[in-house]
Amino acid sequence: MSEFIQVTRDQRIATVTFNRPDKMNALDLGAWECLTETMKALSDDDGLRCVVLRGAGEKAFSAGADIEEFPTRRMNAQQAEAYGRLTQRSMQAIADCRHPTVALIMGVCVGGGLEMATMCDMRICGSSSKFGVPVNRLGLVMSYGELGGLIALAGTAVALEIVLEGRVFDAREALEKRLVNRVVDDASVAEEVGAATRRISAGAPLVARWHKQFARRLAVPTPISEEEWREAYACFGTEDFRIGYQSFLNKTRPDFVGR
Repeated sequence: MSEFIQVTRDQRIATVTFNRPDKMNALDLGAWECLTETMKALSDDDGLRCVVLRGAGEKAFSAGADIEEFPTRRMNAQQAEAYGRLTQRSMQAIADCRHPTVALIMGVCVGGGLEMATMCDMRICGSSSKFGVPVNRLGLVMSYGELGGLIALAGTAVALEIVLEGRVFDAREALEKRLVNRVVDDASVAEEVGAATRRISAGAPLVARWHKQFARRLAVPTPISEEEWREAYACFGTEDFRIGYQSFLNKTRPDFVGR
């Protein structure tokens, strides 16, 4: 385990914190490895309904990879590829989490930090947050996997604008570019994320997982199979459907069980 990745839990909501505020919550090699295993373990936890990712403090979500590791970890193409595959596994573990994921963004969200945020299902930030991918100033590129997340949210033209200019921009522009779902006052970010995650966790967990699965599948440009079409109606055979339907008739709040 890494001291830079911390996990707390409040009932059905888990929070993963990048705990390195003195380094803008940049992750070193051990933290990336820990993040991958942490996200996989949380995904396997059927008791969870939602996962929040955030940085410690209020100055940064994350600045991504720790540049101070370059002399020992990323000074040639072979080293960089090995390191890149490791960070990509972390990104994929975030994307593959069965539970809905929400990025709580305060302060700086740049480089690999923005890449991690793009892998979440939702992103809520403070009005003073800053975004960008200034890797061109280091003579570096975003890999296919990293750039893919940016393109999926903002589109090719905007993603290219971001990486070609390497400009750092504000929360209002991030919202315009579809990089975030919501911008609120800095003092209200945690409260807004808390409200969003409570709404998510109050819903049927199997439905949330199916919606994530369907959205990802629809991004693949191949026809939906008959088996896949039928899976969209499997919810009618769940206990959660019976609970939700009966609660609707009784005008009561459903307490879903995930079956």
